[in-house]
Amino acid sequence: MAGAVIARRVTMDHITIDGFKIQATHGHYEHERHVEQEFVVSLRVGYDMHKAAGSDALADTIDYDDLRTIIQDIFNGKSHYLIEALAEEIAQQILEKTPAQEVTVSIQKTAAWPNGVPGVSITRHT
Repeated sequence: MAGAVIARRVTMDHITIDGFKIQATHGHYEHERHVEQEFVVSLRVGYDMHKAAGSDALADTIDYDDLRTIIQDIFNGKSHYLIEALAEEIAQQILEKTPAQEVTVSIQKTAAWPNGVPGVSITRHT
C-alpha cells in the first residue's frame, strides 16, 4: 500500500522481582520498631528493553542487583511507621536511579496476623 503508515504498537516491558524476603524493624506499633519481622517485597519495573534485548549486554538493562540494593538500603535505613512510606521511597529511588518509566512496589508483612497477610501495592510513573 503506497503511502500507508503502519502504526507501531507501544508496549511496556517489565523486569520483575517476586518474593524478596527481608528482616527489618518497621511498623506503627512499638514492638514492631524494636523486634525484626519479615517483609516480602515484589517489584514490577517497566521500561523499554529493546536495546538490551538486541545487545545482550548488562550495561543496557536495569540490573537486578541494583534493584535489590535499593530495597536493602531502604529497609536497613531509618525506621518507618507505614509500609506505604517504604513502598513510596523504593519507587522514587528506582525512578531516580534507573531508566525505569514506571514501577509497582508491593510489600507484605508476613507475621502481622495469624491468619492472612496484609500489604500494600503502589504504582508510580516518571
